[in-house]
Amino acid sequence: MRRPTLEAVAARAGVSRSTVSRVVNGQTTVTPDIRDVVMRAVNELGYVPNGAARNLVTQRTNSVALVVSEPPNRVFSDDPMFSTVIRSASIELEAVNMQVVLLLAGSQESHARVETYVAGGHVDGVMLVSSHGADPLPVALTRLRVPVVSYGRPAVPVAMPYVDSDNVGGAAAAVRHLLERGRRRIATIAGPLDMIGGQDRLAGYRDVLRDSDRRSIIAVGDFTRESGAVAMRQLLADDPELDAVFAANDLMAIGAMHALRQAGRRIPDDVAVVGYDDIEAARYTDPPLTTIHNPHAEQAAAMVRLLLGLLEGGPADPFIVSTELVVRTSS
Repeated sequence: MRRPTLEAVAARAGVSRSTVSRVVNGQTTVTPDIRDVVMRAVNELGYVPNGAARNLVTQRTNSVALVVSEPPNRVFSDDPMFSTVIRSASIELEAVNMQVVLLLAGSQESHARVETYVAGGHVDGVMLVSSHGADPLPVALTRLRVPVVSYGRPAVPVAMPYVDSDNVGGAAAAVRHLLERGRRRIATIAGPLDMIGGQDRLAGYRDVLRDSDRRSIIAVGDFTRESGAVAMRQLLADDPELDAVFAANDLMAIGAMHALRQAGRRIPDDVAVVGYDDIEAARYTDPPLTTIHNPHAEQAAAMVRLLLGLLEGGPADPFIVSTELVVRTSS
C-alpha cells in the first residue's frame, strides 16, 4: 500500500493541505477543534510525517553527534564511564525526539572522517568526550560553526562551552581524608597528563600535600587497570615506606590493590587506597574501595541540556557538577 500523503489527510479532514502541515509540524496557529479533526484523520489513515522533507524546511537533522576521542578497544573496554555517558546522553536526547550518532575518533584518519561528517550537515550539534591535548577536533569543529560542547574542560585553548566535575576539589577531598586517617607518605597514581581530568586531579593532590608540608610521590597511568598495577609497583620501588595511595580513577585503584596484594601489603593496614569515580565495581573489591563519587550520568545529561540550549540560541556558560567522598574499608 502507498504511504498516506498530506493531501489524503487533508481530504479526509476536509481542510487544506497547509492546515494539515501546520498541525503535524506542531504550529500553534490552528484552532483546537480543527487540530482534533486533523489528528483524527492522521490516526485513521496512519499518516507518518516525512522527516526528510521536514528537515529541508527546518534546516534541522534532529541528530547530534557524540564524538569520543578514543579508539574502539578503549571505549568498549571495562571502563564504565563511556557506557554511562553514552546511555545518559541518549536518554536525554530521546526525551526530545532527537537521535544520538556515536562517532569514534581515536586516530588521525578518524579525526578527518568526523570533521567531514559534521561539515556535511549530518548533525545539528556535537558533544566531545575524552579529548586529549593533541586532539585537533575541538579547534576544527569550532571553525565549522556547528554548536559544540565538551564533556570536561577542553584540553586545548579553544572557546567551547563545557560541562565538568570538580576534579580538583574531589582529589583534594581524597587526600585530606587520608591525612585525617593518620597517613604520612601519600602517593598518587595520576591519570594521563594530556587530559584535563588527569591534570586537575593531580593538582588537587599536590595542593593538599603542599599545604601540609608533605612531599608528592607520583606515578602516571592511563586510566586502565593494568596501568594502575604497573604504577603501584613503581611507587613501591621508589618509596617502600609509603602508607597510602590516591589513584585518579577506580580502575587504576583496583590495579594498584592487586599489585599491593602481590607485594604482601595489607589494605588498609599497611597501605590505604582511595580511588576516583565510584564505579559499581568499587563496592565489590576486597576490601571495598573508598572513592570519590563522580556523577558521570548527571554530567552527561547536563552536557545534552547545554547543547540543546545552544541550538535554541541559549547561553554558553560552563557548568560544574560537584563530587563527594564515599568512605569504604580500603582506607
